[in-house]
Order: sequence, then C-alpha cells, then structure tokens
Amino acid sequence: MHGTARHQGSVGRAYRQHRVEILVFACFSVGLAGPVLGQDADLAKQLSNPISSLVSVPLQYNYNEGFLGGDGEQHVLNIQPVIPFSISEDWNLISRTIVPLIDQTGVVPGQGNKSGVGGITQSFFFSPKAPTKNGLIWGVGPVITTPSLTDGLGSEQWGLGLTAVALKQSGPLTVGFLGNHVWSVTDNDIYGDASNTFLQPFLSYTTPKATTFGINTEAVYNWTTEDWAVPINVTVAQLLTLGDQPVQITGGVRYWADSADNGPEGWGARLALTYLFPKG
Repeated sequence: MHGTARHQGSVGRAYRQHRVEILVFACFSVGLAGPVLGQDADLAKQLSNPISSLVSVPLQYNYNEGFLGGDGEQHVLNIQPVIPFSISEDWNLISRTIVPLIDQTGVVPGQGNKSGVGGITQSFFFSPKAPTKNGLIWGVGPVITTPSLTDGLGSEQWGLGLTAVALKQSGPLTVGFLGNHVWSVTDNDIYGDASNTFLQPFLSYTTPKATTFGINTEAVYNWTTEDWAVPINVTVAQLLTLGDQPVQITGGVRYWADSADNGPEGWGARLALTYLFPKG
C-alpha cells in the first residue's frame, strides 16, 4: 500500500516538474513544422469528427482557476488516444480513452497541493462506416470510468453508463453533439453515489489551408449535488507536418459559465498537440 502511494506521488511530481517542458515541446514543434498540402484540409476535418476512421493521440492541456473563491488553480494534461477498429464490412468500433494527469493547488479545502492521475474514462462507439442518406454520422456504446489513481483527485468509485455521438459535416462545417451518462456501480466513495450527465455540443469550421476554428461546451450535470459545471471553449487549430508526421497544434481560451460552489471561475486556457496516423 505504501509502495503504491509512493508510486502515485512520483507520477504527480514528474508531471509537475515536466509540465512546462511539455508545453515548450508543443511550441517548439510549431517552429519545426512545415505546411500541409491543400487536400490535407480533409484530414483536419476528420479531427472534428470524434468517431472518424483515424488513429489520433491528442495531448490536451487545460488550465483552470478561481477555485475556493479565487485562490485555487488546476493544471490538467489529458492523454486521449482514439483508435478505430473495423469489426465488419459496415461497422467500426471506436475506442476513446481519457487519462488525466492533474496538478492542483487550493482546489479542495484543506488539501493544499495535489498531483497525480485522476479517474480514467473509456468510451466505445459502435458506428456505421457510411453516413446515413441525410449525411448523419453517429455512434453509440458503453462508457466506463475508473476510480482516481491518486487520492483526492476525483471519484473513488467505478462508473458505468451509455455514450452517444451524432454529427453532420457539410463543406467546411462540422456540427454535432456528444454526450454520456455515468452511474457509480460501487459504494465506497466518501461523496456518496455518483450520477453525472456529460453534454458536449460542438461546431467547427475548417479552411482550405487546414486551419480549424472551433467552439464547444463540455457541460457536466451532477444529479447528486444538483450542480452544473459548464466551460465554454473557443479554439484555433492548425494541421502541420513534422517531417512526415502530421500533427495538429491547438490553442484557445475557456470561460466557466457555471460551476459548483468553490469550483473554477472566470477564464482559463487550452493547448493541445495531436499526433495523427492516417491509413495508407
């Protein structure tokens, strides 16, 4: 048990020490990157589709502040691999994983600084390979959440639920919605049973030069506490190449339109570096 705690602490310290290096690497990558061809705007557009037939590995950094009335802040690096599998002539199974590495100060009363690995979210979408006659792309499947790997950085329970996504792409525009609902399936959390709904409407516009302008919300409603958490994200992304490796660099701001008492407030930031692995 003590060995596990030491391991969790070392993960948190490593993330805290290397958080700046991660962001510097992302910025340095922009300097090394070259332009993409015009037809690669289609590749950039695929990234606006959460269930496209494209292997991608986003490294997404979020900064939030304003906890506990203004003093607390939080840094989250989400590692989010997306892997599609062909399971039949007409259907794909898309795996989407979110592994959060968290460093926070003054977020929980009396806790001080806390670093480590939060709860992992694993989603699976069963999706037709071809859109409907009306151009609708959709997928549905199970979602699983794990207990946080570091105490104090989230739920202590396993969760299980359903997730779904639907979107339409017309010319440069992508408009869609992703959502899920997760119930706790164990009974060992100090905060009691969990029942959370996640709602993510999204809109993006991709130019012929593979620049994508996007806006979304990532709202969560906690049915147990009857609280909303609603960040609004506005981003600009550019598809580039590092040698032969296509990557997308994203930067933007987020604003907390609503949150629970002592939750984040005001403005935050989002940066991301996404590695793409197109077929062929």
